[in-house]
Formats: sequence, C-alpha cells, structure tokens
Amino acid sequence: MLEQADLSGLSSALVGRSHELRVLTRQAEAARSGRAGLVILSGPAGIGKTSLLQTFLNSDTCRDMTVLNGSCGEVVAGTGYGGVRELFGSLGLSGADARSSPLLRGPARRALPALTSGQIDQENPSASAAYPALHGLYWLAANLMVDRPLVLVLDDVHWCDERSLAWVDFLLRRAEDLPLLVVLAHRSEAEPVAPSVLADIAAQRSPTMVRLAPLTRAAVGQLARQVFRTPVASAFADRAATVSGGNPLRLSRLLGELRARGVRPDEEGVRRVAEVGASVIASSVIALLDSLPLWVREVARAIAVLGEETPELVGMLAEVPPARVAQGIAVLRRAEVLAADRADLAHDVIRASALEPVGAEALAELRTRAALLLSDAGRPAEEVAGRLMLLPALTQPWMPAVLREAAAQAEGRGAPEAAVRYLHRVLEAEPDSVPVRIQLAASLAETNPPDAIRVLEEALGLADDVRTRAMAAVRYGMVCLAVQRSPEGVRVLEAVLAELEAELGPCPDPSDRELHTLVESTLLIVGSDEKSTVAATLDRAALLTAPPGDTPAQRQMLAMMTVLSAMDGRSAEQTVEQARRALTSPGGEPEAWSSLASSFALSLADEVEGSLGALDRTLERSQENAAVWTFVLALSTRALVLHGAGAFPDALADAQTAFEIVGAEKWGSGSALPQITFATLLVERGEAEQAETVFRAIRRSGLERYVLQYHLSLMARARARWAVGDWDAALALYLECGRSLDESRFSNPVFAPWWSEAACLLAVMNRGGEAGEMTEYGTELAQRWGTPRALGLAALARGAITPGAAGIETLTEAVAALADSPARADHAKAEFILGRALLKTGDHRGAREHLRTATDLAQRCGALALGGAARRLLVTAGGRMRKMSASPLDMLTGMERRVAGLAAAGASNRAIAEALFVTVRTIETHLTGVYRKLGVSGRTELGAALCTPDIPEGPRPGRESESRWRR
Repeated sequence: MLEQADLSGLSSALVGRSHELRVLTRQAEAARSGRAGLVILSGPAGIGKTSLLQTFLNSDTCRDMTVLNGSCGEVVAGTGYGGVRELFGSLGLSGADARSSPLLRGPARRALPALTSGQIDQENPSASAAYPALHGLYWLAANLMVDRPLVLVLDDVHWCDERSLAWVDFLLRRAEDLPLLVVLAHRSEAEPVAPSVLADIAAQRSPTMVRLAPLTRAAVGQLARQVFRTPVASAFADRAATVSGGNPLRLSRLLGELRARGVRPDEEGVRRVAEVGASVIASSVIALLDSLPLWVREVARAIAVLGEETPELVGMLAEVPPARVAQGIAVLRRAEVLAADRADLAHDVIRASALEPVGAEALAELRTRAALLLSDAGRPAEEVAGRLMLLPALTQPWMPAVLREAAAQAEGRGAPEAAVRYLHRVLEAEPDSVPVRIQLAASLAETNPPDAIRVLEEALGLADDVRTRAMAAVRYGMVCLAVQRSPEGVRVLEAVLAELEAELGPCPDPSDRELHTLVESTLLIVGSDEKSTVAATLDRAALLTAPPGDTPAQRQMLAMMTVLSAMDGRSAEQTVEQARRALTSPGGEPEAWSSLASSFALSLADEVEGSLGALDRTLERSQENAAVWTFVLALSTRALVLHGAGAFPDALADAQTAFEIVGAEKWGSGSALPQITFATLLVERGEAEQAETVFRAIRRSGLERYVLQYHLSLMARARARWAVGDWDAALALYLECGRSLDESRFSNPVFAPWWSEAACLLAVMNRGGEAGEMTEYGTELAQRWGTPRALGLAALARGAITPGAAGIETLTEAVAALADSPARADHAKAEFILGRALLKTGDHRGAREHLRTATDLAQRCGALALGGAARRLLVTAGGRMRKMSASPLDMLTGMERRVAGLAAAGASNRAIAEALFVTVRTIETHLTGVYRKLGVSGRTELGAALCTPDIPEGPRPGRESESRWRR
C-alpha cells in the first residue's frame, strides 16, 4: 500500500447550522402529520449544503421515514430523468426484474422509462411518453407513502434536468395532505439547467427558503477548536473568518493547512492566517493533488471526467491497472478528495480544481476518450452524450450519430428537453441537415411549439426532396394546429401537396400513395379547425374519393372525410358508412384522432350507440396509456353525445370529470372544450349562473375563430341567458351562432340547432312571426340530412311559431319524430311545448297528457330545469303529479356521481383515482360529500342508495355509458 500522510481533519464538522436543522426538522414533523412541504436550500459553493442535508437525514428526525436522497452532477447535467434516477436509484427499480416489484404495481409501472437509463420497450410507441412517465412516478411515490412518510432530497439541482424537476412540480401540485417532504438544494451562483421549472416549483407552494449564510465568528472558533483540539484565540478565529469568508469548505482547507504547517491558533498564529490563506484558498486542492504520485493524480482526473464508474473504466481512461485504481481511490478518500460513500469526487469545487491544470485541449481529448470508452462498453447513448455535451465542438464523425440516438432515447422516455439539447449540438456540426431539424421539431413540439415551427420552416427551405418536404409539412401543420396558427399550416400543406402530386404522377407506388394520403388527410385536419379555412376544406373533401381504410393514413382520411361530410349536412347515410369504415377497417384500432372524429360524426347522424362504443374504446385505451389529453377530449366528446341523447346525469359526470382534470393540469388553461361542455350540462341542471362562471374562466384566446368550440359555446351561452330570463341576449347569441355557421359553411342541422331554439324563444317572446325565415332555412337543412332528430327539430320550430290547430298538428309531428330518435331531452321539450300549446287552446286534458309525459321524460333525462317547468304547467292545467324527485341523488355533482358509481361497483379509492387521473385525496373528498348528501355511513351502503337508472355504475369510466342512453 502506498504510504500517505495523515490528512484527516480537512473537512468541517457541522457547526453553526442549528437554526437550519430546526427548520428542516419542523418540516419533517409536518410531513409526518400529513402536511406536504417543500424546502429550497441555497448558498454558494462550499457553504455546507451537502453536510447539512446529510446531518439532517442521519438524525432521529428521519427515523421511520422513507428517505430517498440523490445528487445531480455536471457530468450528466440535463440528461432526461437523470435527477429522478439519482433519487430512486437505491430502490433497485432499473433492473430486468423491476416490473415485478410491488412498488411498480398499477400505473406506477409507467415510471420504468424514467427509472432506466438504457433503451426500454414502450407499451405504446406512438403515444407521447411525457405524461405517462410523470403519472407513473407520481404513483410510485404514492406507493412509497402507503406505509410511512416520504422524504425526497435532491442536491445540486442547478445541474438537474427539466423532466426530473417537472415531475417534482407534478408531484407537489398533487401533494396536499400527503406525508411528503421535498428538499431541493442548489448553488446560488450557478446558472440552472432548467431555470423556468425551478421558478415554477418555487412559485407554486410558497416553499420554505433556507439560504445558508457564512459561518459566524463563533462558529469559526468552534470549528477551529475541533481541528486544533486546543483553545483558540479570539483574534485567530476572527482572522480565519475574514480570510475564508465564513465558507466552511474554504475554512476547513485553511485550518487543515495551518495545522499541517505547525501554526498554533494563538496570538502569534494570527499573522500566519493571512499569509497561508492567500495561497491555500485558491490552490489547496491543486497543491494536495500535486503532492500525490502521478498515477494517483491520473486516477483523480479520470474520476473527475467519468464520475462514479467501475475501476476498469477509470483505469482505462487513466491508463492505470485496475488493481492500482483501487489503491488510488483509497488514497484519495483518505485525503477527502473522494466522497466517503461513493467513488466520486467529494465536491464540484474539487472536480474543477482537479481538471484546471489539464488545459482545454487536453481536457477535450480526455472527455472524447471517456465517451468512446463508454460507447465501447455498450453504455446507453444518453450516458455517452453526457460527456459529448461538455466538449467545445463535435470534432469526430461518430459524435452526431450518438447524440441523435441519445435524442431518440430521451424522447422515448418522455424527456423532450434533453432531446432538444442533444439535437442543437448536432446542428452545430451538421448545420444544413433536414432530418435533424425534423427530429428536433418533434421534440420542440412538446416543449416549445413556436420554435418547432421555426425549425420546420428552415427544414422546408433546405429540403431538396419533395418527399422530405412532405414529412416536414405534415409535422408543421400539426404543430400549427396546436399553437392556434392553423391557416399557416394550411398554406404550407397546400403548396407541398401540389408539389407532391406533380412529382408522383398518376400512378404512385404504395409508399408514395400513403405519403400523399397522409399529407392530404393532415390538410383536412388542419383546414377544418378555423372558420377562415374550413370552406375551402369542405370543397376539397367533396372532390375526394373515400379510401378503403386499410392503412393508418387512409383511416385518418376516412375519419376526416366523415366529419366534413357531417359538417356539410348533405348525406347522413354516407357519413355513417364512412365512419363505420374508419372505425372497423383492418389494421388494428384507429388512432385516437380518427376515433374521436368518427364518433362525433356518428352522433350527429343519430347513431348514438356506435358513437358511444367507439368513445368507450378510446377512453379505455387512453387510460391504459395515461394519455390524459386524449382522455379529456374523449370524455368531453362523450358528454356531448350523451347530452344530445338526453342522458344528462351521465353526460354531467363525464363533463365534470374532464373539467376537473384540466383544472389540475398546467396546460388546462389553454383548453376550451371541457369547460364549454361542463357549462352546457350545468344549464340543463338548472345552474345557469354557475355555467356562466365557467364561461368567464375560459382563457383560450380568439375563440371566435374556431369552428367547433365557438359555436358550441354560443349555444351554451344562449341557453344560459334564456334560463336566467335575458331573452334578448339569448336571441342575439343564437343569431350570431347562425351567422357564424353560415360563414363557416357548417350546414349540419343538429350540431348547433340555433334556428330551432331561436324559433322557440321567439315564440315565447310572442315574436314568432320573425322566425319564419330561419325556420324555413332549418327545415331545408333537416330534410336534406334526414335523421329523425333533425326532422323532429324542424317540426318543433315550425309548430312553435304556428298558431292554432296547424301549429298543434306540426308539434304532434315533432313529438312523433323525436320519439323515434335517440334525443330524449328534445322529445321531452317537444312534449312540453305541445302541452303548452294545447293549454292555450283550452284543451286541458290533452295538455295534461303531454305535460305529464314531458315531466316524466325530463326527470329520467336529468333535465331538472325543463322538468320543473313542465310540472308547474301541468299543475296549471289541473293535473296532479308528485313533486319532481327531491332525492338526495339530485344534489350530487357530476364528479360525485362518477366516483360514487365506481365505488359502489367495488373500486377502491386508489383505483378510482388512477382511472380518473386525480389524487386519492380528491376521491376521498368526493366520497365524503357523497356520504353526507346521501345520508349513508360508507361505501357498503352506496349500492342501495344508487339504485336509480340515472347513476353511473361499473368498474371503469370507459364502460359506463354503453346503451344507457336508451333508458
């Protein structure tokens, strides 16, 4: 063994930090009692953050708590989920047998891509991996908190990647009343890898901020006594504090050097403090390393470059035999250059000092060799990329390929920010590369869509091959759709499609034909988003021949042609035929986009059962894949379908679930459909004022530009105004809806039947004569579309504004048509209006018959406002009917109905939370409200309390609505 001088005493014991320890202790005790906490610890290099954290974690305070502790580092700075792997590494969840761990039961299994540094098979490679990984990590943390409180400590988070910090943010947003303490420590003077995410975390929970100040003179004196083991003169302690700045790392080096030189801590030693300090503070580590044999210094530098690695790799980089590497590590550990608990340098300051004498050119060569060694050892590309990212330039041809592979791995595990960093470096080496730009844009689309558009514009300008431009244009169009710039996407797609058609000619090969179909179907998707482009898109779709639906692009084309056919309102039969083909063509389940579009079109054609079946399957798949935005869109769409079918309680349950999910997500403020759908159902429930509150909270700008959301919002707002008695405002909103639909050439009579509802309103206002033109217009559209619901609404509008026997005859026609449709609420409304008309003519008996039917239908639909009005009119007509159900069930919110139904079917609180993308605490809160409103003591009594056809039952949201609209 190599002889080595005694270098003990060079690190500071923890002194002067009692206040900070008390703060951490209080936060840990709060976590024990179920109050989640966040502590952000900061200070300059060497101030003692790590020592403070280790003392805290080793104290009795953390006994009987699950503690996960990790540290980020420069060598792997910014690697996707690198911070997460540091935290969870001690759990052993990255091996081949990780899937069998009880900690990864249920949705926690989705955390595996984040926990494993190598390539991992995706359950659904086509879906975005970002949310599933966050969701899985949340449930992994929840599993850890089942038995005991959880403490997560992540040191040096200025080196931490965005995805790991995004997960911390994700966790804290759902951490209310959880036994959780999160401690993040960072160097105050360092520029973070992910400054915006750190700022979000600091802003959202009012964290406890702990800023470590320099040691006081008293603390310096105490530390000096520990080092010298003798009384310390006050002047000596004062001078040591001044020279070191109270920085514990500098102070410990200074005191160690003074003791090594034989300086005593008395009055005579005071003058030596400044003399020794001038050279020691800056060069103590360098001097220490210089005092060691050359081969030990090479081991230290290899570790500084590689980080914690195997002796074999360290030896190969240092050109030292592995057996001597172990000796060198022992020497460096005794010198406190290496950490006591791992084969890595004890501090980033030591790392910088160890590499400083190497020189920039030699350091780049050393890092290049390290990257090659890791690559030759079969390490994942992301691990190799960490070393390449520290190079000033990519000088060898193999480097860009490694970074592109690393980017693909990062994207696959849901870490697009890391992928963006890697690909930006590749572009420095390959500035004209179109494939790299397309790959970069795919990652930017999730994190910075405007930048993705800029990069794709560059790719479109650089690409010489029209096929490459076509792929770039498809991605460009979809990103434009996401950032509400659809017209720009339409212009690019149209131009590229024309180029593609000129290049391919009339008989393209199968791959080119599929590319052409993909571009054209994407053009239909993007072009149908805004009113300014939808008319031209309708014209284009009318000229197309429907494809067989044998490929993904063909199914996407079929789905979009189905929607556009439904919007045009010319042929319900053609719409249904195309939708069914899009949903049932060979080649597996359709993409979510195709499924949503086809189910929406089917519902407009009165094919409610087929629509709900497709939506149920989409919901089930989105739950399995944790595709939360698809889940929200499918829930909102199903709520609209159920609303049209008159299944209001089920629709409200879906709508409120979607509404609550987007309310808990950071991206939720940019949505509109869940809020519009929820408000629509609130009006039907008789809560128009609450609906208008929901409308006012919508933050999506430029809503008037969009084809679907704008007209749905106008209809819901008009109904709300009508419900509160503001008839003029309601009429103005209906008329604006009609004007805007006409501008958009959206001619389907049942999507937003403004003409029918406006005619009924004008009849109530005794201005039925003004409704003749709109009623004639709506009747023409309804006859062309030809479904029972459309024809019934047209007859309802005509009958409402026609006085006398002719009006009653037409209203009777409306009742018959709507009774033959799936639109139960519209049927109830027609019965009500017919009963009211009969009452006006003095036919009390006939009025009572229809008003009683209206009341019964409205109650079964959950249309509380309509049912109340029908019952009051029935009483006026001399009828007798028990008061509409005062059942406590009517007091349940939509989300409470959903949760109660799942709980009654046997699902646990956790299973319900997993299925609905909310926390267990949220489910507990909803169930507490359910128990109170229903007067039951627990879930065992829920089944009996929920024995009503209006209440959702069943084990999972994706199966609840099947065929219930028929009841």
